[in-house]
Amino acid sequence: MNNVLSVVLAGGKGSRLEPLTADRSKPAVPFGGAFRIIDFSLSNCINSGLRKILVVTQYKAASLERHIERGWHFLCNELGDFVRVRPPEQRVGENWYLGTADALYQNIYTIEKLAPKHVLILSGDHIYQMNYRRFISDHMQSEADCSIACVPVSIEEGRRFGVMQVDRDNRVVNFSEKPEYPESMPGEPSQCLASMGIYVFRTEFLFEHLCRDANSPNSDRDFGKDIIPSIIDEHLVRAWCFSDQTTGNPGYWKDVGTLDSYYEANMDLISVDPKFNLYDADWPIRSYQKPLPPPKFVFNDPSPGSKRVGYAVDSMVCPGTIVSGGTVERSILGPSVRINSYAEVRDSILYKGVLIGRYARIRRAIIDKNVQIPEGMRIGYDADEDRQHGLTVSENGIVAIPKEARFDTNSNVLKPHIGQREVRTSILRSGADL
Repeated sequence: MNNVLSVVLAGGKGSRLEPLTADRSKPAVPFGGAFRIIDFSLSNCINSGLRKILVVTQYKAASLERHIERGWHFLCNELGDFVRVRPPEQRVGENWYLGTADALYQNIYTIEKLAPKHVLILSGDHIYQMNYRRFISDHMQSEADCSIACVPVSIEEGRRFGVMQVDRDNRVVNFSEKPEYPESMPGEPSQCLASMGIYVFRTEFLFEHLCRDANSPNSDRDFGKDIIPSIIDEHLVRAWCFSDQTTGNPGYWKDVGTLDSYYEANMDLISVDPKFNLYDADWPIRSYQKPLPPPKFVFNDPSPGSKRVGYAVDSMVCPGTIVSGGTVERSILGPSVRINSYAEVRDSILYKGVLIGRYARIRRAIIDKNVQIPEGMRIGYDADEDRQHGLTVSENGIVAIPKEARFDTNSNVLKPHIGQREVRTSILRSGADL
């Protein structure tokens, strides 16, 4: 794989994930308590033996760049291995990246200097574990000009992706980006074949068509809308179906582009037999992990009828977290979370530094970093009530609370000033109950 360059497109706005993307790009959104979304694509590269990686950023990239600086600079550059961030430079014009194809076009000079024979193009905002080596080997053996990784999805889901039809030899014969009426797979009327946004190209072929696309006045500068449809008639474009190496079934892959899909993917982690297994020692997910003490669970009041018991069940709990006399069920607690006495947290995702006050009740919520929930507040039990408090409620009733949020005496969210940071109390730092 030394002649393959991986390019991770990590510049997406992620507007459908707001407020989680109010201060960060979509690939930088935390996932599974201890990770960022981009960690999955990057880990797949390292586990697949791909150690030359460019990360192309654009919108709100500060936290993403900081995360990569801290957690992904362990490769030896002197041996030709690297994870490099490529912010937009306006090298070929006055525009920022206009689309996925334009992001590659504006980095042709960088790619050319690295001289790879093949370029693997990835999205930095999907959740999956995939051995890219299998995909690339199939591409090379077939001598295709371009190969596209794909997976079956429901017809309804297909409206969000590029949908393709293939012949018996897996050659792509039709490709439609986000069609209103996706064409079903043969013999599977309820499913269609969706592009995963993962492509591998011969480098010379890629350059030729990026330059041609850049000179087309009607192009959206996008792989799915422009590049792929323009090459399938005259060139060999193959589909490669992503499958589980053990079972042969379609592999787990989630586009976490909405609050509901993001929530569902997180909840897939916490069952006894999870749909997506983070505990596979043969396929580790790497990330930056701040050195923190182990999680702690305190208080077990033996008094009759007492609810002051600190425990978590069917949950994932990260280092630095203290469950102090509160109840946690079917939830993911990020680093340094604090659950105080008599509080209840169920079916929720709490980011780093969240503090839940006494007697608070949280259900089906996503709470961003350093939010302090007041004593006795109720979230996730009445959608109209949550909206009145200024909170975001998804189509499926998931409540999302923005980073650094604070609340007034009526439990209405106060919008923090840019750069506002509140110093945590010495009581919280010491681990005493509040």
